[in-house]
Amino acid sequence: MGIPREPTYSLLVAAVFSRHAESLDWTLDRLVSRFGPMALRSADFSFHHTKYYHSTMGTNLLKRLIVFDPIIAADCLPEVKRFTIALEQELAATKRYPEERPVNIDPGLIQLGKFMLATTKDQAHRIYLKDDIFAEVTLRFQAGAFEVWPWTYSDYREESVREFLGQGRTLLYEKVSRIRAGG
Repeated sequence: MGIPREPTYSLLVAAVFSRHAESLDWTLDRLVSRFGPMALRSADFSFHHTKYYHSTMGTNLLKRLIVFDPIIAADCLPEVKRFTIALEQELAATKRYPEERPVNIDPGLIQLGKFMLATTKDQAHRIYLKDDIFAEVTLRFQAGAFEVWPWTYSDYREESVREFLGQGRTLLYEKVSRIRAGG
């Protein structure tokens, strides 16, 4: 019989992309006000890995990854994804940008053994959480680094992205080590 153990410690990640740098900044401000201070922020990088978003977001998209500092409950993903959907809709409703969808926000969690993303789309490798939100284990942590699965999105396959998430995992490891040591 399984016995419940300590919580699954997690750090919240937001992957934000847009063709408008000011919409990335607006989104970051809103996310920080809701989820607390950033621990890490990636450099903006070209999100050229798919044409899927061109019709609603335009071309020349920039992507930014943010790791938030507070440890967060592992069951938060549906609530966080719903919040990010509302943020996307709020910015679109301002009509400040010509695109139908001026920003895309994909929340995820870094855990010691994996990185997962929240999504509204079901697939064979995704698990239903609640409120029409699914989770996908996008990367697994093995042999000291994040590794890809066959379904891992192209941008998360890039070494620089996996290294950045590895920095977040190191931060989580340090935080968990302090908790376990009583500090």
